[in-house]
Amino acid sequence: MTLFRFGYVAMSVHLQNASPSKTMTFSQFSKIADREAAVRKLERIAKTNLHNCLRLLRHNVAHEIDFFRLSSKLIPLANHPELLAWNYIKPLSEELSQIETFIDKHPNLRIDFHPDHFVLLNSKDKKNFSVSLKTLQMHYELLSMMGINAAHRCVLHVGGGYDDKEKALEQFIHNWGLVPARLQQMIILENDDSSFNLKETLYLSEKLGIPLVFDYHHHLANHEKGTSFEEDWSRVVDSWSHSLLPVKMHISSPRSEKDFRAHADFVDLEMFWTFAEAVKGTVEQIDVMIEAKLKDESLFRLIKDIREQKQVEWVTATSFRMI
Repeated sequence: MTLFRFGYVAMSVHLQNASPSKTMTFSQFSKIADREAAVRKLERIAKTNLHNCLRLLRHNVAHEIDFFRLSSKLIPLANHPELLAWNYIKPLSEELSQIETFIDKHPNLRIDFHPDHFVLLNSKDKKNFSVSLKTLQMHYELLSMMGINAAHRCVLHVGGGYDDKEKALEQFIHNWGLVPARLQQMIILENDDSSFNLKETLYLSEKLGIPLVFDYHHHLANHEKGTSFEEDWSRVVDSWSHSLLPVKMHISSPRSEKDFRAHADFVDLEMFWTFAEAVKGTVEQIDVMIEAKLKDESLFRLIKDIREQKQVEWVTATSFRMI
């Protein structure tokens, strides 16, 4: 039997005043005449974000949610070219240590990141590539300071198609050799909804030994005509064979037929169940990241729908095995 464990993204609609993504633009930063005071303000914002991150983790544990994606905006402007000399980790050490202590007490928690869309490892632009590496280094440092093994914790898309997907894939392979080993180990790849489909992403995954996160919604929006994900599912599972973490997938539902790629507020039960029925028994565990707009409320709604309509064996409040 396969264990399905659910998580959600970045923030809660139930927990009030707990945004982990408070920010400050570089324009706002630049308008503060005293640069040291401006940096201190950035640090205060980051401290608030980390404090709220800890509140979210406590909220999750209280509701037996063991899977969570951290916001990639915890430290505003950390990767900005004009702030390369800012040692943001040192002033945040106490807040990061508190999170580390909490995670250490709850070893079943799976925590990861999904850096923003501008992190492009197949970019030909050296400046863009450099900023991408800087951003990944920030994620690595945060994970390390939280006491989390960084291996396979950052989801990335392949990147831009640049009007020639074959060349774009080869550019990724070329650039991969320029990525430090510690950052390579951190990365997992996801099929996207417009450029690189499951088969194309699997090409890189298998060639470079990178686990693949299967996004079912993206697959429905972007796949080769006449193909199904089932024919490649075993390859997805095999991509995780060298990882200490369980297979991971993303689930969301289309907002509408007309706006198919956009995410709805909730996850359609039958859409998820179609996937679950297809893969049950193929692997011991699948961690399911819900990417619906209403965050933890969408998780609670899906759990409620499953309890009311499906026969399963519940393991925790948010994980079950199919009967």
